[in-house]
Amino acid sequence: MRKAAVIYDTKFGNTEKIARALSEGMRKEGLVVDCLKIDAADPGKLGEYDVLAFGAPTQAFRISRPMKELLGKLENVDLRGKKGFAFDTRLKSRFAGSAANGIEKKLEELGVTIVRGYASAIVGGTEGPLEENAEKNFEQIGSDIAKM
Repeated sequence: MRKAAVIYDTKFGNTEKIARALSEGMRKEGLVVDCLKIDAADPGKLGEYDVLAFGAPTQAFRISRPMKELLGKLENVDLRGKKGFAFDTRLKSRFAGSAANGIEKKLEELGVTIVRGYASAIVGGTEGPLEENAEKNFEQIGSDIAKM
């Protein structure tokens, strides 16, 4: 049975909604999925999963500090050959930056095989709400990733 972990950081709950939608899409395709808030993720156990998805809000144009710290702890975990995906929530501006871009680069450095280019869910303001259909779109992304 293939297992996936969706690990997310969230400040206002928007990234959590996206993580849950992504997880649901994976579940519908038969993956066993653990959707974990960042403080519940044990870096040492992430090597037990076949698919790893990491998501965070974009803060100050980049990865949130808690996610950056978690990714740093993964340097001692063998993740080579694991399938990976990065996602974020961000404002709709070309100047907003992207946490997912940085997460994806870090996953590649760790030897994770990126199965789909990173994706962003757009939020209407700092606290949201999410753009219409964002959750539906990420459920589809989760389904697509699970089929790979």
